[in-house]
Amino acid sequence: MFFFDTNKKGTFLTRLDTLAGNFWVAENISLKLFTMQYNSRMTCRSSPQKLSKLALFVIVLLAAVAHAVDYQYLMYVGTYTDKGSKGIYAYRFDPDTGATEAIGLVAESPNPSFLAVDPTHKYVYAVNETDNFQGGHTGAVSVFVIDRDTGKLTLLQEVSSLGAGPAHVSLDKTGRYLLVANYDSGNIAVFPIEKDGRLGPRSAFVQHAGSSVNKERQAGPHAHEILPSNDNQFVLTADLGLDELLVYRFDPKSGSLTPNNPAFAKISPGAGPRHFAIAPSGKFVYLVNEMSSTVKVFAFAADKGQLQEQQTISTLPAGFKGENTTAEIEVDAKGKFLYVSNRGDDSIAVFAIDPHNGKLAFVERVPTGGKTPRHFALDPTGKWLFAANQDSNDISVFQVGPTGGRLKPTSNSLKLATPVSVVFVPIK
Repeated sequence: MFFFDTNKKGTFLTRLDTLAGNFWVAENISLKLFTMQYNSRMTCRSSPQKLSKLALFVIVLLAAVAHAVDYQYLMYVGTYTDKGSKGIYAYRFDPDTGATEAIGLVAESPNPSFLAVDPTHKYVYAVNETDNFQGGHTGAVSVFVIDRDTGKLTLLQEVSSLGAGPAHVSLDKTGRYLLVANYDSGNIAVFPIEKDGRLGPRSAFVQHAGSSVNKERQAGPHAHEILPSNDNQFVLTADLGLDELLVYRFDPKSGSLTPNNPAFAKISPGAGPRHFAIAPSGKFVYLVNEMSSTVKVFAFAADKGQLQEQQTISTLPAGFKGENTTAEIEVDAKGKFLYVSNRGDDSIAVFAIDPHNGKLAFVERVPTGGKTPRHFALDPTGKWLFAANQDSNDISVFQVGPTGGRLKPTSNSLKLATPVSVVFVPIK
């Protein structure tokens, strides 16, 4: 549907109605060919034939405006499939305007909660967060081929994740190895990636052991996230059950893991480390603790893989009395700002990063407009933040301030059952 604003000559308001919701885009068009005056005098003097030609011209012009939206990316959303979702969903996304267009379900898959994309943008890797793959007490990793014209995903392979409840998947910096963290079983594994995108037999497997102080949630190990260091020489993993951020030496030739010395940084008892982000410089690591709602800042010696604690800061407002668990954490591409999601307070906390020591200073806390923001992602341009509100079945879109890192809510809300994670793929 299109609307002409008669109060401002040459301005069309284009309404893009999609399954994701309503998004408004303003386009200024210089009408050099003619000037339209909508009044009774013009209508009376115009012949039906002239009016017909004029109407046709307007329709063609409006169609051109509609197609002016340049969808430069595909956005894939992983979900839980126990409350109406059926798998992985996709949208087209224009970073210049923030416009989105729903594609819909692109791959049926059980609980494809977390996603990763290979460097060539040919494949999507998803953990299937289950505990009963092919009759075994394990989850799975699914490999999909991307059709960048349609956004559709074609299943290429399913393999055991080698543990129950896989919660996170990532790729090493070469794109030749897949890393997976199995939460329920408390272990991690590495798989080589073949030339056709398929996964080969595991190249590494590590079973964590131990517990911490919270007997309900920390009776055993719970590996929650796994990422390579920026130089690809180490692999780090956060274990909520152990209250540890573990460091392994990684061999990019063989895909093997060896415990570093020291093997881990110990976190405050009961803090529950969940996810972490590594600064673009590689000098700092930011760990979000799910159970204590804090961020711990580490200096990272990249040559030795050693973590040195610098700071601990709360993600919550002073005097907060409700229940809260933190979830996602991300550093912007320039290393200037850090973002953290709160589930309970249902907000995104924003911090400024000191470039010299990596320490954080609070900037703002913005409601996500939904319930339980389990994950969020900055788009590749850094202009937009997409917050996946798991329990309100929507994704809220925020515009990111160009200098101060602040978040500005938009009217764009994507309706989708139990969204969990968001990744982007360039269309071209």
